[in-house]
Amino acid sequence: MPAALATFLTWTTYGTWLQGDARGSIVRVSAGRTRAIIPSPALERSNRASLKHEPTRLDRRQRTAVESAIRRVCEHRDWTLHAINVRSNHVHLVATLTKDADAAMVDLKAWSTRRLRADGLIASDRRVWTKHGSTRQIHNAASLAAAVDYVVRFQDRPRR
Repeated sequence: MPAALATFLTWTTYGTWLQGDARGSIVRVSAGRTRAIIPSPALERSNRASLKHEPTRLDRRQRTAVESAIRRVCEHRDWTLHAINVRSNHVHLVATLTKDADAAMVDLKAWSTRRLRADGLIASDRRVWTKHGSTRQIHNAASLAAAVDYVVRFQDRPRR
């Protein structure tokens, strides 16, 4: 398969989308492999009970700080940021990366967290993000345009 044209990255804030959730969830079974988890209210309740603190929801100032941090990292790394949308409970972005997508996600989350803490927008003992997220490779212009359109225009529409 040819090199990816871009990558669609998504990650959620801590505690806002737990395994067992009715919206669906996945579990990593090995390097690069995942499997779907059937929605399970009991599993979701169990996971909610094990949270260290309330779920993290980003307000307007926090979302602005996260977006700014991501933009700065992309500029510094010479990554092309095609689209970004920082929501109260998740981040979507489409970028052309010069490093592994999983490693890029770790960097983006870390720098965003540093920015939130440096700006006094989140407590130092509060988790901001879930452990991982989704990295989907984009291999053609039509898929890139669709991903950008989704990130920019379709976040507030109800799911079908």
